[in-house]
Amino acid sequence: MDLGKNKKVLFLTDVEPRLNSFLQQKTLTKPENMLTIQSYGAKITHPYGDIMRSIIITIYQEHVEEIVVVGTEGKGTVPIDIQSQLGSKSKKWEDHVETMDYLFRYCFPEFSGGKASEWLNEKENIKESVRKSVDIIRQHPLVPSYVKVEGFVLENGKGEFFIV
Repeated sequence: MDLGKNKKVLFLTDVEPRLNSFLQQKTLTKPENMLTIQSYGAKITHPYGDIMRSIIITIYQEHVEEIVVVGTEGKGTVPIDIQSQLGSKSKKWEDHVETMDYLFRYCFPEFSGGKASEWLNEKENIKESVRKSVDIIRQHPLVPSYVKVEGFVLENGKGEFFIV
């Protein structure tokens, strides 16, 4: 795989510490041509959200010619329980969750889960998540047609890439 001989490549990756050096070796991208945006799940949840905004700005400011979305399968991400991390059940916490649950249900239909806890602990097929992110980037009206967009899934245990 030879993605970036002399062109800038933007990687949207999962939050994985060793991933940058691994991608550099696998794609033969020079470090000076490699730009990375990290997000849990390498997922774009909204075409006009902050991650997509960062991608668009990076395309134009850094003259990016290729974008690669890389999800990590078998990462073993453990669902979080923010309430237990806060210590005890507080009234303030319950009020925030209740408000978010209301907003998710009635004001933000793009969120698949109807509750804040489902949104935070969403378990989606990583291949489908990468595919959706690639589609959002490709179809975005502010992404130039010359920008090539690809998706890969890294099987964490084996160190193998699969094209999505």
